[in-house]
Formats: sequence, structure tokens, C-alpha cells
Amino acid sequence: MTEAKLAPNLPQWMKDHTENYLASGGTEGHMYTIIRPGLAEMAVASLLLTTTGRKSGEKYIFPLFYGDTGNSYFVIASKGGAPEHPGWYRNILVNPNVEIQVGTKKMHAVARTTTGEERAKLWDEAVAFFPPYADYKIKAGEREIPVVVLDPAA
Repeated sequence: MTEAKLAPNLPQWMKDHTENYLASGGTEGHMYTIIRPGLAEMAVASLLLTTTGRKSGEKYIFPLFYGDTGNSYFVIASKGGAPEHPGWYRNILVNPNVEIQVGTKKMHAVARTTTGEERAKLWDEAVAFFPPYADYKIKAGEREIPVVVLDPAA
């Protein structure tokens, strides 16, 4: 993921997580441990998604929780339930060719937004590995949170 930089405006925990992931070559940071007051500790798998900025043309890295489906991965464009889609999702709508790092494995992929039964199935899987997505869905109101599959490029 050469020439890529951290996405602007990431919260500090995401910056720290991404820097740790990159510095270790993916041996650390793949599993992210979430500690929330009054709740059980939760470990969630994370990948690094590199998109091309739709306005700047620059490459940006975003850490995201993920699941797998066949030989592909999927991520949720939740933005914590905000009313608008996250920047990385708006980037892939313009240019779906991305790079991902899953642990120590790096690859090119093509992003696509799911619909129908595929979306419903993957959404349920996402809520199973990261239950706060259910709350984000409520917070998002009218916005349907996209479920994005990252298919490895041939």
C-alpha cells in the first residue's frame, strides 16, 4: 500500500490502530479488542481498506471491521449510524478498485455494494460479529447502511 496515507479526520483510536497494523506488517492489529465500560471485552477482525479519493485522487487508508464470504471479504459502511455515507464508501462508488490488507496478506480487490438477499444475509453476519451495527441502523434513520463486498481482483 505504497503512497497511501491515513484518511483525514479519523478518530485517534483508529489512527493508533492503523499505525500499529501498518508498523507490524499486519501481525498486530488484525484482531482489534474493544473495551467498553460495563460490557464484556470484544475482539473483532479488522482489515485496512485503501481507496482512491474521489476528489483528490490520493490514496487513503481506512481501518474497518470485516467478515468473509467465500473468497471475498465484506465491510459495513455504517459511519457509526451517521446520516451520510462514510468517505471511503463515496470513494468506491467513483472508483471500486481498492487495495486491502487482511492481517499480513495484501491484495487488490474490487468493491461492490450488495442488495437483496445477499445484503440481508451479510448484514445479519455483521451484526453477529459486531452487535453495535444494530444500533447504528437505528441511528441512521432513513439511510440504508451499505454492505460492501471486496472481491479479490484476478
